[in-house]
Amino acid sequence: FGIGFALMLPKFLTRMWRRGGYRTGFLQRFGRYDETQLAAIRDRRRIWVHAVSVGEVFVALHFIDEMRVAFPGVGFILTTTTSTGHALAKEKLKPEDVLLYFPADFPLIARRVVTILKPIAVLLTEGELWPNILRQLHAAEVPVFVINGRMSASSYKGYRWVQPFFRRAVSLVDRFLVQSALDRSRMLDLGTPEETVVTMGSAKYDVAQPDPGGAETARSILVEAGMDPDGELLVAGSTWPGEESALLDIFVRLRDRNPALQLILVPRHMERRQEVETLLKARGLSYVKRTDMGDGGESRKSKCESRESKCESRNSERGEGGRNAPAVLLADTTGELKHYYAIGSVIFVGKSLGDNRGGQNPIEPAMVGKPIVVGPHMENFPGVMDDFITADALIQVSDAAELEAQLTLLVEGADDRRAYGERAGALVAAKRGVVKR
Repeated sequence: FGIGFALMLPKFLTRMWRRGGYRTGFLQRFGRYDETQLAAIRDRRRIWVHAVSVGEVFVALHFIDEMRVAFPGVGFILTTTTSTGHALAKEKLKPEDVLLYFPADFPLIARRVVTILKPIAVLLTEGELWPNILRQLHAAEVPVFVINGRMSASSYKGYRWVQPFFRRAVSLVDRFLVQSALDRSRMLDLGTPEETVVTMGSAKYDVAQPDPGGAETARSILVEAGMDPDGELLVAGSTWPGEESALLDIFVRLRDRNPALQLILVPRHMERRQEVETLLKARGLSYVKRTDMGDGGESRKSKCESRESKCESRNSERGEGGRNAPAVLLADTTGELKHYYAIGSVIFVGKSLGDNRGGQNPIEPAMVGKPIVVGPHMENFPGVMDDFITADALIQVSDAAELEAQLTLLVEGADDRRAYGERAGALVAAKRGVVKR
């Protein structure tokens, strides 16, 4: 594993450089901590919770809050992998806890980190099985739990190629608390001891919490952008390459039928904003970038440029926000997607269409009672998708053509929107309670 990790290191470093934000705390990935961090670590033994990125961090923070109730006085170390997850954790974690980056999984680094942290127990969120860390924790007799565990189809397929090594790794974990019966079945098929795998449901039903001021925040953003907060809104959340092209083509045709329709487009990775802007300009759509807006002052509206170097959006003149109202808000910031879901008329959840695989979380828009459409590739949420499909609480399409047909029906059908939204909200309410269990 160490050899393979070393060979892939250039890829990891390139990704870090492109996404930015990784310089801060970089030495922590090699088990090097400053004196303030070391003093906090030595202050008392703590439970170590690891979460990769934003979604897992929300789950981890919710578990930490519940564990404070169950174990008063216990401290926590939270580690993350990505800079976005780290930023969220820094904002939400209590001052008495310790926030670090997860170490690289080399034997010497793993041994050093386990020796320094001396955790009471380790909770790994969803699917983080780092073999050298696990070996060192096992040698130190530290119990290890995987919480909100899942086994995606791609991971299952990949692990089958290295099944003997996988068996060795999972034998070092005390309990896998997994989301669905399918996750458990895949774990057992790969050789995980049966007594260690327990089906619990998805903790993300608990993590999704309504923000009382979210809708008002989103409305104020739209007003500032010059758009109509009371008009019909298509919200495309956490979109990936290829999805924006399909959605914008569909949106143009939907606007031909309903000139007042507006779009909030939220790419999953904000560094792609220029790429998405190019797509907007190519279609002559007027738009506003969220990063070009103030926190309450006038927005600086982006000028869309057609091939004739003029902004000639075919429909923006007729929007309810005014003659020159933008058709699209390009939401190129983090942390606001949940607010946009709260005011959306119809929601598309990304990373699920075309060549993209895995899907993004459909629970947040469901929590606020919205009609949801997803593509065919929601492999990261098998148990959740089973729940939604059984309850008829979302629409799953096979391709862009079917996506257009279903979006058309929902945009034009208020009764259908209301029915899907009500079923989605009821499902989320019924599935809560996993974290306490």
